[in-house]
Amino acid sequence: AWLAYAVNKRTSKEPEKFGFGSIEAIAGSTSANNACLAGAWVPAMVFGIPGDSITAIVIGVLFMKGLRPGPMIFERNPEIVYGVYFSFLLANLLLLPLGYLAIRISTQMLRVPKKILMPAILMFCMVGSFAINNSLFDVGIMLVMGIIGFFLEANGFPVAPVVLGLVLGPILEKNFMMSMIKTEWNFLPFFSRPVSAILCILTIIIWFFPLLSAFLETAKKKKD
Repeated sequence: AWLAYAVNKRTSKEPEKFGFGSIEAIAGSTSANNACLAGAWVPAMVFGIPGDSITAIVIGVLFMKGLRPGPMIFERNPEIVYGVYFSFLLANLLLLPLGYLAIRISTQMLRVPKKILMPAILMFCMVGSFAINNSLFDVGIMLVMGIIGFFLEANGFPVAPVVLGLVLGPILEKNFMMSMIKTEWNFLPFFSRPVSAILCILTIIIWFFPLLSAFLETAKKKKD
């Protein structure tokens, strides 16, 4: 959702409206979030590798029931796979009415005075930080990062890239180094298969698109 929000803001014709209830921002990030939920099930069902915390729990439950997620589950237990398909179909059908009701209810929270709402949010943030490792040090880190985020936001720096860097940075670095070791520091294997080649090309386009668009916009202004 954060990555989709950042990309959507870069490519939007009205980026100044992001962060102030823009329908475009909400639709883009929410669609990406829903897509990730379904995409996490692909490695879980095909390879037995959890795509997120939810699929990790599901894999554990399947093992407890004597079922082994992987390629053979499509042959030995096809009813499980069809059950997952049906649950996603049913969830998407129920998303519209339940989402409409949730919006009507959640809008009432906006009427709560900030002097009541903000301390409640801070309390839940502190509880969540402490519950991960049962450590007060994590709570201190949360408070420090919150203060840093406040000053970044106050000075016009976007917080989303910072969050993405902190969360995805170690994961990206670890997997990138493993991939480079396996390919003996050769980038060509990343483009050897259609799927990986398409993903790499799209990633490169996303990286350089803001620079290209800024260059074209500057050239257009000079021409005018």
